[in-house]
Amino acid sequence: MAQIDKEYFNVEESIKQNKVEDILGKDEEVLVSLKPNRKVYILESIFKGLPIALIWGGVDAFAIYMIISSGAFAEGGMIFFFILFFGLHLIPVWFYIASIIKKVVGYKNISYTFTDKRIIVRSGLIGIDFRYLYYPDIDSVNVKVGIFDRLFKVGDIHIQGNTQHIVVEDVSAPYIYADKIQTIVRDLKADMNFPNDLRPEENHGYNTKYKAK
Repeated sequence: MAQIDKEYFNVEESIKQNKVEDILGKDEEVLVSLKPNRKVYILESIFKGLPIALIWGGVDAFAIYMIISSGAFAEGGMIFFFILFFGLHLIPVWFYIASIIKKVVGYKNISYTFTDKRIIVRSGLIGIDFRYLYYPDIDSVNVKVGIFDRLFKVGDIHIQGNTQHIVVEDVSAPYIYADKIQTIVRDLKADMNFPNDLRPEENHGYNTKYKAK
C-alpha cells in the first residue's frame, strides 16, 4: 500500500489532468491507445436517429406549410404562438442535431487507453471526462459489429464490469483486442484465486501466462 502522509494529496497546479498520462499511477504503463474510426463514429450518429427525425420533422414541416397556406401567420399574435409551439414540438429533432454535433466536436477528445492495470476512456466536449475499469472488475467482454462497422472493418467492444459498462467504439481488429482483454482478465483472476507462488512445480490446472506487476 502507498505511504499516506501530508504529502499524499498534494497535486501540482501545473498538471491540468486533461491527458491520460496525467492520471496514470507511478508504476502504471500504457500498452496501447486507440481512437474510433472517424467516418464510422460520425456516420453511426447520423443514421442512429435519422428515421425518427425525418418523420417528426416532415410532419411538422407539412403542418407549417399548411398553416402558412391558410394565412394563419398573417394574424398578428398567432405567429409567436406557432413559433413557440413548433419550437417545443421539434425538441426530438433538436436533440438529434445536438447528438451529431456532440459526436463531431467531441471526436478530438475521445480515446481508449489500455494500461497494464485498467482500461481508460477519455471523452468530453469542453471539459475532459475519464472513465476507467480495472481488469479484475471485468465480468464479460463482447464484440458487436454493425452495418458501417462491417463496411469499414471495425467494431465495438462492450466491456461489462461489476458496476459499470463501457464501450470501445469503432476500433480496428475488435475481436483481437477483445480476446487479449479476456486473456488478461482470465489470467489475473486465476492468479488471484491461486497465486503463482503457492503453485506446485507441476500444476495440472490452469496455467496463466500473464504476470501482473
